[in-house]
Amino acid sequence: MKQISRIGMDTSKYIFVLHGVDAAEQVVLRKKLSRKQVLEFFAKLPPTVIGMEACGASQYWARELRKLGHEVKLMAPQLVKPYVTRNKNDWRDAEGLCEAMSRPSMRFVPVKSAEQQAALMLTGIRDGLIARRTQLTNTIRGHAAEYGLIAPKGLDKIEPLLAQIAQDETLPAMARELFTVLGRECTRLEGELEAIEAKLMAWHRGDAMGRRLAKIPSVGPIVATALVMKTPDPRAFRSGRHFAAWLGLTPKDHSTAGKTRLGKIRAGDEDLRRLLVIGATAVIQQARRGRGHHSRWLLALIQRKPPKLAAVALANKVARIAWKLMVTGEAYDAARINATAAVAA
Repeated sequence: MKQISRIGMDTSKYIFVLHGVDAAEQVVLRKKLSRKQVLEFFAKLPPTVIGMEACGASQYWARELRKLGHEVKLMAPQLVKPYVTRNKNDWRDAEGLCEAMSRPSMRFVPVKSAEQQAALMLTGIRDGLIARRTQLTNTIRGHAAEYGLIAPKGLDKIEPLLAQIAQDETLPAMARELFTVLGRECTRLEGELEAIEAKLMAWHRGDAMGRRLAKIPSVGPIVATALVMKTPDPRAFRSGRHFAAWLGLTPKDHSTAGKTRLGKIRAGDEDLRRLLVIGATAVIQQARRGRGHHSRWLLALIQRKPPKLAAVALANKVARIAWKLMVTGEAYDAARINATAAVAA
């Protein structure tokens, strides 16, 4: 077999398809492997460059192949798609991966360590628990309303509502028993959520970069932790603008013939973008009520733009500031940033 220059590997649960080329771009490898054969095959292969689509399992395979001495490059699926020819199948996917990774302009996804992925699980599990808690409290409110019992908004109003239901003798016994089951489940979820948030705060307190990012207005411990966990290599982005675009905080551009057409914000990291926009919304609400000290740029922005649009603009700015701090290691300086914004305005 000729010396392999690079290999595109299409992955799945059990079947892995390889497409390799040499230095002259001639195909020298086309092979299908089972899951058990992957590491055995690459252990016998001289060190080479391997390209895969970035997905959940790709992080594991990237770490394992790196242990064998290979260089692994992960690519976002939407960036690989243009290189996949017609009549899509596993072989053409592997061929498209092999071609895409050779492009000088291709952007690659950093490989996370097992520890980084374990830390990232904290934010994912926290979001899942919050979603289940919301679903459960809505279920309690919905069933209670069927018996004419309602409560004001807020999580702290659920416990008094359940206590009221338990003491209401007019309700059927079965209904009161079922409400008790829902109440126990709600208490259990609260306990698990508190434990996860305690671990998240402990991780945040031990991370110097996260503590620096948390000083940015609208960025608290949760957002700072998510920024650090989801951006293991901030230098992979050429500028703060590219980082904000990666998060999906820039509008979709579909311009042609000299006409600029900007659409909705682009697809990106939805979870991180959501956190940044929520934080920006909180800051804008305080600014609109005249509370706190805010930059002239922000005050002028909320005067001429709707609140939601202003929140996205502020989130975009915060993302750029966060990238700068992550790359340079500097601390947040509100006075300098406000002065810069005033000059730009």
